[in-house]
Order: sequence, then C-alpha cells, then structure tokens
Amino acid sequence: MSERPQRRRPRGAPMNHNPEAVTQARVRADLSKRAVARECGFSEQLMCDIEAGRRNATPENLRKIAAVLNCPVDELEARPEAPAQQAEERQPS
Repeated sequence: MSERPQRRRPRGAPMNHNPEAVTQARVRADLSKRAVARECGFSEQLMCDIEAGRRNATPENLRKIAAVLNCPVDELEARPEAPAQQAEERQPS
C-alpha cells in the first residue's frame, strides 16, 4: 500500500489563519505555546510554526486552538486582503 506524499503549502500561499491573531489570543488567555499544544493534542513545534506563520493550521487544528483559547474560530482565521491593499503591494516603491 503506497501512501500519498504530503503536499507542502507553497511559499507565499495564503494561510488559513492569522498568525498574529493566534498569538494575541494565546497571550490574552495567559497560556504558553506548550500548554495550548498539549491541550490540542499536537506538538509544541507545530504550535510555534503556526504562530510564526511557517505552517498552516488545518481547519481542525484551528478549531482545537480556538476551543482551548476560548475564542471564536473566525477571530483566528485569515482575513482576505482588501483590493486597495493588494494594489498598493503590487506597485513598485
């Protein structure tokens, strides 16, 4: 039985979550990354990578994090950029 290789999120691909929002919610809850990871059932390294924006939080993991931090999932989800912000980023400085 062959397993499908895991696909990595391409660099620059949009995230399911807002890393800064996850960190802010965790700090408000007065919990360490280790404590949140333990309660969610995944590694502290994954929690660090989620907060740093190196790895994407799956919808399931995002729900677990929100439950542990006692906040709504939509508070942690990535927000689509406004068209004006996208246009400004494309223009050379």
